[in-house]
Amino acid sequence: MKKDKVFIIAEAGVNHNGSIDTAKKLIDIAAACGADAVKFQTFKAESLVSINAQKAQYQLNTTSHDESHLEMIKSLELDLADHKILIKECHEKKIMFLSSPFDIESINLLIKLKLNIFKIPSGEITNLPYLYTIGKLNRNLILSTGMSNITEIKNALDVLIKSGTSKQKITILHCNTEYPTPFHDVNLKAMTTIAKVFDIKYGYSDHTLGIHIPIAAVAMGASIIEKHFTIDKNMSGPDHKASLEPSELKKMIASIRDIEIALGDGIKQPSKSEFKNTQIARKSIVAKIFIKKGNAFTDENITTKRPGNGISPMLWNKVINQKAIKNFYPDDLIEI
Repeated sequence: MKKDKVFIIAEAGVNHNGSIDTAKKLIDIAAACGADAVKFQTFKAESLVSINAQKAQYQLNTTSHDESHLEMIKSLELDLADHKILIKECHEKKIMFLSSPFDIESINLLIKLKLNIFKIPSGEITNLPYLYTIGKLNRNLILSTGMSNITEIKNALDVLIKSGTSKQKITILHCNTEYPTPFHDVNLKAMTTIAKVFDIKYGYSDHTLGIHIPIAAVAMGASIIEKHFTIDKNMSGPDHKASLEPSELKKMIASIRDIEIALGDGIKQPSKSEFKNTQIARKSIVAKIFIKKGNAFTDENITTKRPGNGISPMLWNKVINQKAIKNFYPDDLIEI
């Protein structure tokens, strides 16, 4: 992650539907679209979900009612061999592999795979044993904050820092976990609130439909953007409908890169491209009527007009009452 470049995570999540071939296609798409990283989800179903756990409403809307939450999660599980295949594919496509571990067993699996960046999903922000385990690693951490308030974020940060991770290695992502998130619930200003309260690097994990909200987040200073994507929104599975298709992902990334460049360095000065327009668009002090040599310049005989290659109108008061050094005809640039 570079300080002057937005780190864009293409969230494959579980949109592979349990198929390694589909997962590899998702990696290929993310790389081709210009994402910095492609992220999956690492979990052991039995460690993540109890037999009594219910599906979220959006999952009920997009998956079979005959399938339990545990059964759904189990069908989307990736084992160690799967991870190695996907990491190899990422290496070949020159894109970073990331994954969110959802339990301590999965943290340990990703440690074995030597990941340098760990993404903490929103659901684990109140899981002290989990946070302590991941905090001890002193790795670069990305903390999603869906469903949380400022106090819960503070508590999670305290655990991570006290267990061994420096604050400089943590980036907090504002997030809303409704799939898709209604625009009136995005509350994008909360992202900068997080930055001010904790004096910490910040970004945005988006679950809205479309691409304009993450682009707005970049304009507001987000250093990381995470967005779900899929091969086809009509595929079966819990997250496809709230994900971007390849053409949308490509457009979002291109737009973010444009905004990133347009933000500039914050120093207000003429740009190289506009400097040539200065003389054309600005004005100079010129003769309003014929002025005879030796006559004084007055408000009645001088005015301001383009081009701007003469005396600046900002020197008007200096010019007034001075004597004309020669005859000036209408529209002549005044000289003193």
